[in-house]
Amino acid sequence: MNTSPYSTIFNVTEFGAIPDGITSCSHAFALAIASCSKAGGGSVYVPAGTFLTGSIMLKSNINLNLDSGAILIFTNDIAQYPIVDSRWEGAAQSVFSSCVYAQNEENISITGRGKLDGQGAFWWKIFKNKTNIYPRPKLISFHNCNNVLIEGVTLINSPSWTINPICCDNVTIDKITIKNPNDSPNTDGINPESCKNVHISNCHIDVGDDCITIKSGTEATPLRVPCENITITNCTMVHGHGGVVIGSEMSGDVRCVTISNCVFEGTDRGIRMKSRRGRGGVIEDIRINNIVMKDVLCPFIANLYYYCGPNGKDKYVWDKAPYPITVETPAFRRIHFSNITAREVRAAAGFFYGLPEMYVEDVSFNNISISMAENAEPGMPDMMANLAPMKQRGFFCSNVKDIFFNNVTISNNEGPAFYVENSINVEFSRCKTKDAKGNDPMVKLNNVI
Repeated sequence: MNTSPYSTIFNVTEFGAIPDGITSCSHAFALAIASCSKAGGGSVYVPAGTFLTGSIMLKSNINLNLDSGAILIFTNDIAQYPIVDSRWEGAAQSVFSSCVYAQNEENISITGRGKLDGQGAFWWKIFKNKTNIYPRPKLISFHNCNNVLIEGVTLINSPSWTINPICCDNVTIDKITIKNPNDSPNTDGINPESCKNVHISNCHIDVGDDCITIKSGTEATPLRVPCENITITNCTMVHGHGGVVIGSEMSGDVRCVTISNCVFEGTDRGIRMKSRRGRGGVIEDIRINNIVMKDVLCPFIANLYYYCGPNGKDKYVWDKAPYPITVETPAFRRIHFSNITAREVRAAAGFFYGLPEMYVEDVSFNNISISMAENAEPGMPDMMANLAPMKQRGFFCSNVKDIFFNNVTISNNEGPAFYVENSINVEFSRCKTKDAKGNDPMVKLNNVI
């Protein structure tokens, strides 16, 4: 067993792991990690083969390295997932440990060309039958860790969210592939939550919920920690409910985010920001550039009436009358889009709906081309009370302030290309519509100052 006193590579087979996909290797992985940690760090090496294991607990200064052909299959034995204090959908609570988990560690990584299979169907059934005692495991989650790297691996069949760093600093996720079935519940791809300095690049994500979601906890989490300094680049995202989503858990603030050089195909929504009264928090300083979308319901969304989740159907959430501004009032501001093409759009070109007491503020669209699908079926651009389905609509904006459209083209639309109501300071420059259905004006303003 790693007999050299100078070796920093700990092969799990030398600790008793048998790569037959049947024999439990949980004890072998725990021994290898303990030995690696005792030596001061190094790599826990997984050679080619199929290894069945329960939850793996990483320690500081350890790289879990999966060679090409290595497959980790995570057991359906609930007893092998310890209960830990973490978060679930933005709220602090006890949960099943993730398939790979670490808390309060540093310099940890998962690398290689191997595969992690969460065997999620077992957990999806428990969830649908509402028989789960604690929230499902994530495939990978690190809580309050520093200097995290996930690189090269393929992740499939996650029980719930696939990668969920929480309150971490300096997280790099690069060159990974995520594949979860389209109908699997809440199997988001990558969800940084209350993290700082996150770098996501060169990933391919195909999941049953949002591909990438940036979060910072809900009002049910007393510790308000922002998610900030986030870069997302060179990624492809297919299926799922959204390409890149911010919220709705954003009570700790989300700020300083750049999204660039990505392709979204069939992701329901494209760039989506969502929250509601009661959440508080701010989404600000967001830059989105060089994006191509195809077959989406709505490319651009900023919705402060999002109703999913606890208390989402309360009058306080859906009421269109203004309320006093308090710490429970969320805010979206300084959001800028440029150099984006969207084709086969079904519901609307864009949907921006602020609160009457807190407008969505300081938004720009530069060099945008949107073409509506020829045979689109009516659909919901986003989720809010008393909203009728839309089909081939242009931009719909309500309660916005300081919004600028420059060189924006809308094609094959029904109704106005730009409909704006109850708003302040809306500007248009070099915008046009092509092949519009009917004789509606390109721009229709209602109660705009």
